[in-house]
Amino acid sequence: MNISPFLNKKLARRFKGYDFDGNGYVEKTDFEQAVARMCEAFGHGPDSAARQRLYDLTMQLWQRLVTTADANADGRISEAEYKNAFANSMLVTPENFEQGYRPFCEAVMDIVDVDGDGRQSLEEYELWMHTLINVPKADTRVAFRLIDKDGSGYITTDEMVEAIREYYFNEDPQSIGSLLLGPLDS
Repeated sequence: MNISPFLNKKLARRFKGYDFDGNGYVEKTDFEQAVARMCEAFGHGPDSAARQRLYDLTMQLWQRLVTTADANADGRISEAEYKNAFANSMLVTPENFEQGYRPFCEAVMDIVDVDGDGRQSLEEYELWMHTLINVPKADTRVAFRLIDKDGSGYITTDEMVEAIREYYFNEDPQSIGSLLLGPLDS
């Protein structure tokens, strides 16, 4: 898949969300720590089945990235390696995207949907986006309002999947997905 300049900015922003320690590389520990932070924020301890499912899906993503991108086998992925791997594995077709992201979004919902109503509130959305993906809370508020198309004050898994799909496949800078992770670097 050819990476447009706009998608390049989006992938750079997503990479920063993975690289919590800011060392310029994404490592397995970044993924493990993100899952632990989010799950602990929602009260899911190490024995939680929902936590284990999210961890397993996250480790599958990590393994796909390492297998695709880590040419020098150093156990870490640079931003350039990430962009190449992501574009060549997750974004090749909408079907690939759906197979990768729907189960992940469902696992996130299992963690954040504390009351079990099948949707997440603004507060739940802010907390998971901040603890798992390193998005500032102020940026999550803007995205939440856009994702919540019906104005119910809640978003569903389907709405999340659609917003993430737009993030990667929609080239319109004003699309809902383009604002999902906050402002893109110039």
